[in-house]
Amino acid sequence: MCGIVGAIAQRNVGNILITGLKRLEYRGYDSAGVALLNDKGITRVRRQGKVAGLEDAVTEVSAAGFIGVAHTRWATHGKPSEANAHPHMSGSDLALVHNGIIENFQELKDELQSQGYEFTSQTDTEVIVHLLHQVLETGVDLFGAVQQVVKKLDGAYALGVIHKSEPDKLIAVRSGSPLVIGLGIDENYIASDQLALLPVTNRFIFLEEGDQAEISIDGVRIVDADGDSVVREAHEFDGTHEDAEKGEYRHYMQKEIFEQPAAIQKTLEDRIDSPADLIKAFGEKAPAIFDQVKTVQIVACGTSYHAGMVARYWLEDIAGIPCQVEVASEFRYRKHVVPEGTLFVTISQSGETADTLAALRDTQSPNYVGRLAICNVDSSSLVRESELVFLTKAGPEIGVASTKAFTTQLAGLLMMVLALGRQKGLADSEIEKVLAEMRQLPNLIEQAASLDKPIEKLSEHFVEKHHALFLGRGVQFPVALEGALKLKEISYIHAEAYAAGELKHGPLALVDSDMPVVSVAPNDELLEKLKSNLQEVRARGGELYVFADKNAHVKEGEGIHVLNMPAVPETIAPIVYTVPLQLLSYHVAVLRGTDVDQPRNLAKSVTVE
Repeated sequence: MCGIVGAIAQRNVGNILITGLKRLEYRGYDSAGVALLNDKGITRVRRQGKVAGLEDAVTEVSAAGFIGVAHTRWATHGKPSEANAHPHMSGSDLALVHNGIIENFQELKDELQSQGYEFTSQTDTEVIVHLLHQVLETGVDLFGAVQQVVKKLDGAYALGVIHKSEPDKLIAVRSGSPLVIGLGIDENYIASDQLALLPVTNRFIFLEEGDQAEISIDGVRIVDADGDSVVREAHEFDGTHEDAEKGEYRHYMQKEIFEQPAAIQKTLEDRIDSPADLIKAFGEKAPAIFDQVKTVQIVACGTSYHAGMVARYWLEDIAGIPCQVEVASEFRYRKHVVPEGTLFVTISQSGETADTLAALRDTQSPNYVGRLAICNVDSSSLVRESELVFLTKAGPEIGVASTKAFTTQLAGLLMMVLALGRQKGLADSEIEKVLAEMRQLPNLIEQAASLDKPIEKLSEHFVEKHHALFLGRGVQFPVALEGALKLKEISYIHAEAYAAGELKHGPLALVDSDMPVVSVAPNDELLEKLKSNLQEVRARGGELYVFADKNAHVKEGEGIHVLNMPAVPETIAPIVYTVPLQLLSYHVAVLRGTDVDQPRNLAKSVTVE
């Protein structure tokens, strides 16, 4: 990982590649590089650090070419360094970029070294380029060589390859890691994400699993994993270039927090006009599949996993349907019993999360009645490989720490709960009550976001802290988990979340005057229980920061800081209460001077295990 851009044209493609890398910076990376081919051969430039440093270096050496590949790397094998940065080369005529992980790289490396190949990096990627060199020496053309080499690779990979002897060909491969082809006029491109190419095209071919493509200025030839020629449909992207720009905001994350009212509005629009309309948002097959559902299995990672945890409360409380939620990286590696009539639900912003995709592809039991993807990217693998799809319509989310993707996922999951409930006999009158609440969401989220200034002031209390505790009860416990995740992701403060009732079973040992304790306190049936838990914290000298419903009567006092939230209906409260926690994390990170949009060691789209 983490980002690939490639181009072939009748003009210098250097600027296309650098611009594309800049537009992929949101994915997280530690180094960057580019290889450009012209009549004199391949020029490779690599730098540890930001793309801006690479851009300066490319200008300094006047690197140019009519074909090239570029890459931003997020370290998996080998520390961040210029030597480990992509592109990797074998000799001076062959260059390659790679996203993913080659699991059998060590045995391949040992074999290549025994045959005299010298390795200059610690990466798994370098074995691929040397294998290609080895096959090319037998007289096979570049596309044929790539087809032979990928058969030897175990793991996940997206590849972009160029060779001096075939300056009219750019080779691309997709297996377990996303790759898209951009179509231009007398020039074509590849990228990990179509956002990288929006300045030059809005027409894309999404490679499917196992596809290998030979790209020239005239067109694209694609073969599938079996080597058979295939035609993949071209799609027009209807987003705009401006969607992925910061505009007036200091950071993408800040922009995306404040985009949430509009994102929720788009997600709900024309979908919640009446109880009967709900099921249409999940596809034509939804009525038949939802009729068979007896239980739900949700699988996701990170923030999406927290969304799934909220959905479990809703499913069992509103629809009366049993639900299990599990992190994908664990689910895919254990034996599990699949009850009859199970709906398999995956949640992912990108739709390319490796562990979630692998879990989806392992749903072979006949007891699964269908697979539903809750996703923000309609062209993603998760969407293409699921029978049912709910698109969240959040628009491009650039900040690594998810915000609007999370709240729109929650909106979609609540719609799923209501649609399933209706199929199981939940009265339309009960559904309409919740729909009426959901129609208030854009306004309520806007009200929550309007607390930005007092939250910014509150954040000053956290700047010098090293640890924080987040508390919630019931359906607000996953919201507390999400708040803690946000704080640790972007401010690097160690944060944990607990169900507030668990304080007395261990976490109280951590509480002292230097441990800020953050709690969400909507006006629900567990409010009085939560107040008792907060008193346990105060009795031990803990400093409390409470986001409370204005009607919950949580009073400020010594060591108790209260920020009054708008009155929010209980069912939709998890969606609204996540917003002030996002703002708190954002402002703490800004005050601590961290890289808000690209926090260290993290990637936006996690396409490796």
